[in-house]
Amino acid sequence: MTRPDGRPPDPGTWLLDRIDAREHILTGQIEQTQAEIDTLTARLSELSEQVEHLRISRKTLISLAEEDPTPAESSAPPIVSNHPAYQQILAIFGEVGGSLRARELAMALDLPLTRNDIQNLRAKLKRLTGRGILVETEPGLFTQPRP
Repeated sequence: MTRPDGRPPDPGTWLLDRIDAREHILTGQIEQTQAEIDTLTARLSELSEQVEHLRISRKTLISLAEEDPTPAESSAPPIVSNHPAYQQILAIFGEVGGSLRARELAMALDLPLTRNDIQNLRAKLKRLTGRGILVETEPGLFTQPRP
């Protein structure tokens, strides 16, 4: 390896050229890997969305199955569902002794604070209100009725 003028190549230039070539190859690999990550991230997002839709469907079906199709008589004492979720809700109201919003109740129950979880909890609170077990003192604020 000699230069066109017949002198041997400068070792520093030769090393820098090798470093530049290696850097170029690694940069290409980084770009290719990043493109693969972006593709996988998009796929992961799609799959997560599909799972969330299934969870929402499951919760909707369970809540529909729990609904009582016949209205409770006003003279009869309120009927509390034996479902653990309702028992947990009433236990929290018993501990707090005051009013709660669906979001506050979700935090007390250690539930995820997603929109769907809060909406499902709000529906349960409305159901308990409809049965006379809870009272909605203002929109979205629930409490146990005073005897």
